Amino acid sequence: MKKYIILFLLLFSFQNCFVFAQLTIDECQEKARNNYPLIKQYSLIDKSEVYNISNANKGYLPQISFSAQTTYQSEVTEFPSNLVQVINQITGQKVKIPSVNKDQYRMALELNQMIWDGGVIASQKKNINATTELERQKLEVDLYKIKDRVCNLFFGILIINEQIIQLGLLQKELEINYDKVNAYIQNGIANQSDLDIIKVEQLKTTQKKAELTAIQKSYREMLAVMICDSIALTDSLEKPNYQVNIDNEIQINRPELKLFDAQTKFHLSQESIIKSGNLPKIGLFLQGGYANPGLNIFESGFTFYYVLGARLTWNFSGFYTQKNNLDKITLNKEIVESQKETFLYNINLQIIQVKNEIKKIKEQIKIDDEIIELRKSIKKVTEAKVENGTLTVTDLIREINAENSAIQEKALREIHLLLAMYNLKNLTNN
Repeated sequence: MKKYIILFLLLFSFQNCFVFAQLTIDECQEKARNNYPLIKQYSLIDKSEVYNISNANKGYLPQISFSAQTTYQSEVTEFPSNLVQVINQITGQKVKIPSVNKDQYRMALELNQMIWDGGVIASQKKNINATTELERQKLEVDLYKIKDRVCNLFFGILIINEQIIQLGLLQKELEINYDKVNAYIQNGIANQSDLDIIKVEQLKTTQKKAELTAIQKSYREMLAVMICDSIALTDSLEKPNYQVNIDNEIQINRPELKLFDAQTKFHLSQESIIKSGNLPKIGLFLQGGYANPGLNIFESGFTFYYVLGARLTWNFSGFYTQKNNLDKITLNKEIVESQKETFLYNINLQIIQVKNEIKKIKEQIKIDDEIIELRKSIKKVTEAKVENGTLTVTDLIREINAENSAIQEKALREIHLLLAMYNLKNLTNN
C-alpha cells in the first residue's frame, strides 16, 4: 500500500513539474538578449580598450631611434690664414692646423625619455575610456530594442491563447446546445435545420481555432529562434502579474540617456587632448654615435661619441587652431544636449499616450463586466424561449455568439492592458 502511495506522489509531482513549467516574459527577454549576435561585440570592445590603453602607456617608455647619414660639403670650417700667421709668429714655428674633410659620415643611436608630456598620454587614455564607453552604450541601445520585439511576440502568443481558450469554451457551449436541440427534435420543438445551424457554428469554430493555432505556431517558432530555446515551442507562457500606478511620476531610465552622457564625456576628452597637445614637453635624451669627424671636428678618422642632455620643446602652431577646435567641440556638445532634450520630449509624449491607453482599457473592462452579465441573462431567457418554442435556434445561436464575443473581448482587453503596461515599462525601462 505504501509503495502505491509513494508512486502516486511521485507521479503527481512529476505532473506538476510540467504543469508549472512556464516561460516568463523576463526570461524570454534575457535569453533573447544573450542570444543576439551583437552581444559578442561586448568582449571585442573590452579587448580593443585593453590594447589601446596598453599602446598609450607605452608612450612612457624610452623611445629609441637610429639614424645614419653621409654628406659632402662644398665648404668646411677652416682657420683664417692671418690667424695662422699670428700663431706662427707667437710660437716661432710653422704650425699646421688640419682641415675638416668635406665628405662626412655619421651613424647615431638616440634614446629619448619623456619626463613631462603636458598630459597628452593621460588625455589619450581618458579619450580611449570615453570612446569605449560610447561604443558600449551604442550597443546597449541596439540590444534594448530586442525587448519590444520579444514583448510583441510574447503577448501575441498570449492573445491567441486567450482566443483559443474562448473558442474551446464556445465549442463546449455549442456541444451542449447541440444535444439540447437534438432532444428538441425528438419532442417536436425543433427540426433538422436547427441542428444544422449549430453544426455550421461548430465547424466555423473549429476552422477559426485551426487558423489561430497555425498563427500561434508561427509566433512560437519566431520566439524560439530569438531565445535560442525550443522550450518556447511547447511550454506555456506565464501571463505577467505586472501592475503600474500611472498616477505617480515615472522616471525614465532608458539606455539612450546614458548614450547621450557618454557622447558628452567623449567630447570633453577631446577637449583635454587639444589643450594638452599645445603644452610644452620636457624630456631627457642620450645619443651615442660613430662618425667621421666626431665631436672633435679636427680629429680625422671615425670616432665614437655620446651626448647626454635635457630637452624642452613647445610647438606654438597648435594655438592657431585651438579656439576653433574647442568651439567645434562645444557645438557638438550642444547638439548632443539638443538630441537628449528631443528624445525626452518624444518619450514623455509617448508616456502620456500609453497612460491614457491604460486608463481607457481599464474603463472598458469595467463596462465589459456589465455587458457579460447582461448577455448571460439574455441568453438564459432565450434558451427558455427556445425550449418553449417561442424563439428559434437561430436566435439562440446569435445570443450564444454575442455572449462569447463579450467574454472574448474582455479577455483580450485584459491581455492588451498587460501589453500596454509592459509598453510603459519598456518605454521608461523601469
